[in-house]
Amino acid sequence: MSGVTISYALLGLLEGASRHGYDLKRSYDRRFGGAKPIRFGQVYRTLAQLERDGRVAVVGVEAGAGPDRKRYSITPDGVTDLDAWLAEPEEPQPQLQSVLFTKVLLALMSGRAAAEYLDAQRARHLAVMKALTAARRKAVSTQDSLLFDYQLFHIEADLRWLNHTESRLASLAEEVRDVPRHGRQ
Repeated sequence: MSGVTISYALLGLLEGASRHGYDLKRSYDRRFGGAKPIRFGQVYRTLAQLERDGRVAVVGVEAGAGPDRKRYSITPDGVTDLDAWLAEPEEPQPQLQSVLFTKVLLALMSGRAAAEYLDAQRARHLAVMKALTAARRKAVSTQDSLLFDYQLFHIEADLRWLNHTESRLASLAEEVRDVPRHGRQ
């Protein structure tokens, strides 16, 4: 997740109730962390930026065994900003020139067997799909299930591209042969 998205996720978590940074981290990890939980330092840096920008405010400080614990709350400006962000559609982010696409072209241009790269990638995709499918079966919540579906659907799209590309390797190889090559002939 990008830093901007993390900021809005924290604002959204604060909209329900004021919280300490530790509570926000736990809630964030449970809802959005998936395979990559957020670091405590990032939570506190983000909260400091949100406070500086007037989107959150410290509404209480409690003494504890360690450092004082600040309780944060979303401000009216934070709610307005969150509303605007939620209402704005995201740009689709197609991978216009992925690493795999580049590998296929370079393999063909150099006379290597691009089909071998596609086969290896297909095997890797299928292994990841198998693991995600097993995890999806064990999902205990709709939220977890939908996250696994999202990942699986993207991998399925990649697999369709791999199969489609493999069926067109001969014509692609002819096209890229016209490109001047250095190295292997």
